[in-house]
Amino acid sequence: MKASHKLLTVNVNQVPLLKNALGPGVDFQPLFIDTANGVWCIRALFGPGITLPSHLHTGPVHAYTVSGRWQYLEYPGQDQTAGSYLYEPAGNNTHTFHTPAENPVVTEIMFLVFGANVNFDEQQSFHSVMDAGFIEQLATDLGAGQDTYFIQP
Repeated sequence: MKASHKLLTVNVNQVPLLKNALGPGVDFQPLFIDTANGVWCIRALFGPGITLPSHLHTGPVHAYTVSGRWQYLEYPGQDQTAGSYLYEPAGNNTHTFHTPAENPVVTEIMFLVFGANVNFDEQQSFHSVMDAGFIEQLATDLGAGQDTYFIQP
């Protein structure tokens, strides 16, 4: 039987790290972007003391923590540390990502996201949407647009 799809292999050592691309102290590498299906995978690096805007997900999210420590402020006692895998169902409660200031290392996380992050400001009013199209445009604008991780319909 002949395979009908090309395999995608991405080596993080060969993909540009987009420094401060998602805010000060938040770097990322796009690994997989499928705008037609709204799926994206990134490697994200967070410095100590980072708090992102509150958000919710329109689809499920898988997160694997490679190093460091982080938590959602709304879920105390559920710290994610190196080796932790987190699954978030679609439409889960609004939550706020945070890395403790006392983290001795950068927190590295691999995220596989289906759908979008709907982001809110400090007053919990709508702020923005981050989805596969946003990640693709940001990566392209910052010079990391490589055909190897963009899936064409």
